[in-house]
This record gives sequence, structure tokens and C-alpha cells, in this order.
Amino acid sequence: MQVILIQDVNKLGYSDDIVNVKPGFARNYLLPQGFAVNHNATNVKLLAERMKQAGKIEAKFLADLQNIVDKVSNGRVQIGAKVGTTDKIFGSVGPVQISEAIKKQLDVVIDRRKISIKEGEIKVLGTYTAVLNLHKDQTVEMTFDVVAE
Repeated sequence: MQVILIQDVNKLGYSDDIVNVKPGFARNYLLPQGFAVNHNATNVKLLAERMKQAGKIEAKFLADLQNIVDKVSNGRVQIGAKVGTTDKIFGSVGPVQISEAIKKQLDVVIDRRKISIKEGEIKVLGTYTAVLNLHKDQTVEMTFDVVAE
């Protein structure tokens, strides 16, 4: 079954994409939650109009996005964490802490859901790499340090 995505859906597609999904997934999840609409003639016309208007806004957004990419790729963020005697962190550092640190130190707001950590879960002090999915065509790798508070 083909549907038109209204919002970005993790591991499925981005807004305004036409994707093939199983009928049950569309009927029971995507359509009731408002993530997608049926693929029919009316919705295709609405999609075409929305894409035409979005093209104008996209040019301005890409210019702003380039500024964000420059700030993030050149900046280095330090995240403070409470540690024990063996430099092991109490708890772990995740996307929420990275998002907050970027906001405070670089004045850039990035949603925590768009941040993934290459090394997985962080439980020890050190330098790590995060991947920021800023746009469907733009991902940035960023290094950050986890230091003791």
C-alpha cells in the first residue's frame, strides 16, 4: 500500500515522501497517528502544491542550515558528568545531554531525536563522535568530550 508521509518517520522516510508499507501498518499506525495520508489523486495534487511552495522556503532554510553545519562541525562541546574513582560515569551520557550542551555552548538548537552516538552508550570519560541528522540530505559528524564535573 502506498502512503504519503506527512511527518518524518524514523527508519521509514521523510515528510512528503511516497512510501510502500504493509496495509496493516498504514491502517493501524501511520494513518490514525497522522503520520501519513492515503496515496490517491487528491492527495497527490495537494502534495504537488505543497512541494511547489516548499521549494521557495527550502532555499532560505538551506542557507540557515549551512550556518548551523559550520558552527557544529567546527565547534567542540564538553559535557560534564559525575564520575567515581575509576573514571566511570554514574549513569550514562546520551542524546539529551548532547543536545543540551550544543544549545548552551554553541547556541544551536538540535532535537535530541536527530542525534545518534557512534560508540553507543557512553559510560566512561573520553572523546566521542555523534552523528547529527539535520536534514534528509545533510548529516554532520561532531566530536565531543565527556569530562568530570
